[in-house]
Formats: sequence, structure tokens, C-alpha cells
Amino acid sequence: MSNILKGRVALVTGGSRGLGAAAAEALADQGADVAISYVTSTDKAEAVVEKLKAKGVRALAIQSDQADMAAAKPLVDKVLAHFGKLDILVNNAAIAVQGRTVDDPDLDTVNLDRQWQINVMGTVATTRAAAPVLSDGGRIIFIGSLLGSRVPFAGVADYGGTKAAIAGYAKGVARDLGGREITANVIQPGIMPTDMAAGVRDNLPGAIMDLHPIRRIATLEEVAAIVCFLAGPNGGYITGGVIDVAGGLQV
Repeated sequence: MSNILKGRVALVTGGSRGLGAAAAEALADQGADVAISYVTSTDKAEAVVEKLKAKGVRALAIQSDQADMAAAKPLVDKVLAHFGKLDILVNNAAIAVQGRTVDDPDLDTVNLDRQWQINVMGTVATTRAAAPVLSDGGRIIFIGSLLGSRVPFAGVADYGGTKAAIAGYAKGVARDLGGREITANVIQPGIMPTDMAAGVRDNLPGAIMDLHPIRRIATLEEVAAIVCFLAGPNGGYITGGVIDVAGGLQV
């Protein structure tokens, strides 16, 4: 543990598994106290909390559904009540509904609409709730996707659209909060070993892998390390940025 984030309090949405859990652990390794939100995975969330506490930091799991915009303020209020402040917000919670093209007669529009609600409106609501109480010099880190700016295969129009919207929103947040030296940045991972990518990560066509100068998918630890960098003291002059962590993927 380097303790460069000692005394800081972070909230990682969707922190019970995947990149959210990896980011929470990485922040704790740097000394931050960490709250995570989750929807239904209570056992997984509590397991993450135990791992965080074992690192010598304070930790808390809060059940909160990002699909419900009204849940954002109570989530932030619980963080403040437990830790006394909030310094770092990692907007990680999201879902992925992929695989069908927009002209498919069996397109699941209900879940696609829910994806927009969670990935965009839920993230906006959490950011709005956190911004007034975030400490000056704080950090907001949005987890986007390379699909927000590059689309190398079909069936991801809505998912890519949600992540493109987040990138644009983050730039505005960076401008709005810059006077308080609060930074706002987007990390755009490529394919990672998460539940969200389970349907594609192990069956990528060679043509897709050929687009990667580094011919493998990202590790969770590599992406979490960028979260920690942006959250730390050396990330204080980076804002409004969109950082790809995708092995150089180009289309």
C-alpha cells in the first residue's frame, strides 16, 4: 500500500464485481476509504468490502439501483453519513445490451431503453448528486468504452451511443467544476475479462484482434491502475480527457 490516497473517500458505483471491484481494491491499496454500490449481488458486495477492510481501510457496501434516478442522492447521502465526506467518484455502473442490429425485428427495445436509463441517466443523476458535496480538488472518473468512439463490429449501436453520450457529458462536467479544481475524465477500456463481455471476449474473430497492435484484451488491473492515477495527486492537471485503454485498437 502506497497510501497516496490516505484520507480520501471514494465511491465506486457497480463495485461488487468486474472492473468496479478491481477499481475499489486498487483505490484501497493506495489508502483510500471506499464505498461501493450494488443492485442485487449482496454476497459479492460484502465479499469486496471484507477484502477492502483487510487492507486497513474503511469500506461500505450500499444497495442502490442506478436505473432509478431518485436513488442517486440517497446513495451519496449514505456515503457522507458514514465517511463524513466524498473526494472521488468513479462512475462505473453500467449494463451492456449487444448483439442485434437496429433493423432486427427481434430487437429488445425494452432492455435497450433500460440501458440508456442506467448508463446515461443514472450516471448523470449520480454525478449531479455528488458534485455539490464533492471536496474541492476532487475527482470524477467515468468508465466509458472504446465503443463510444470506435465501432469495429455490428450490434452495439445503442451501447456505443450511451458511452459516447457519457464522454460528451464528462467534458461539460470538467468545464463546470474546473473552478473548484475538480477533475472529470473518461476511461475508455476495450474488451476486458468481465461478465459484461462474456459473450464476446473468448470468441473474438481474428480480424478484430488484428486491429489491436497489442493482440490481447485488457486486464482489469491495467484499467484500475488508470483509475488510481487519475484519482491521485499526479492526475490533478488532467481534466476533460478521454483515455483509451484498449491496446491501440483502431478502425
